[in-house]
Amino acid sequence: MRLMTVSFGRALLSQLHIRMLLLTVLPFVVSIVLWGVALWLGLQPMIDWLQDYFVGHNGFGVAGSILGWFNMGALKTVIVPLIAMWALLPLMILTALVFVGLWAVPAIARHVGGRHYAHLEQRHGGSVAGSLWTSLWCFAVFVFGWIVTLPLSIFPPLAFVIHPLLWGWLTYRVMAYDTLADYATAEERRAILHAHRWPLLLVGAIAGTMGAAPTLLWLGGALSVIFFPILAAGAIWLYVLVFVFTGLWFQYYCLEALSSLRAAAGTDTVSVSSSAN
Repeated sequence: MRLMTVSFGRALLSQLHIRMLLLTVLPFVVSIVLWGVALWLGLQPMIDWLQDYFVGHNGFGVAGSILGWFNMGALKTVIVPLIAMWALLPLMILTALVFVGLWAVPAIARHVGGRHYAHLEQRHGGSVAGSLWTSLWCFAVFVFGWIVTLPLSIFPPLAFVIHPLLWGWLTYRVMAYDTLADYATAEERRAILHAHRWPLLLVGAIAGTMGAAPTLLWLGGALSVIFFPILAAGAIWLYVLVFVFTGLWFQYYCLEALSSLRAAAGTDTVSVSSSAN
């Protein structure tokens, strides 16, 4: 618990560093351009297809009955665009995660490692291919869980529990690999993930709770449909910001755990800088 608390404080201080704040710019801009083009070309056809499906399969009647049980019948008129928006959210998360992994995580590793773990030997037990594979299979599991629990998302209390758990698991698996890719061997990475699996999962869950913050932007019913482009841009920036902070938190935690592991094994000498960020 002490390691988790200390690494959180150090990550928070580092997040305020101008270099870390600038890391959110490039992933955000690229994501906005990508999703701007994708929504311009594909959002209306997607809504039209869902509209035809609902009309042909009595979807409006079923949705109206379910929403009526919870006195939310007014949402029936915007149920189709809301479903389209919620279906696109996992893809927005994926783009933010991939772009942060490509551009931000290496910079985070240099920032944290160079300032605080300069003498920690880099043993390169991970690879770009391994990172991509980990991201893809973890995201596939995440999407499956997201889709299965999607009907529960119209009830905010449940959404605030389910989404952080899904985010936590995804963040824990992906960030832990990326954090240790340059510094740890495959054996060291497995040892750390096994010995610290519950604290790391808790870090991921807390980060997942912060990551659920953009979900609040999508709970405005008809207003969320009207202001969809603006809300999409805001949500993407928040996702990127949360991912950068989470990367810092995992970097401090995992590198400290790695230095302790090597010190216990007598295989490396680590000099940890105490200078402020």
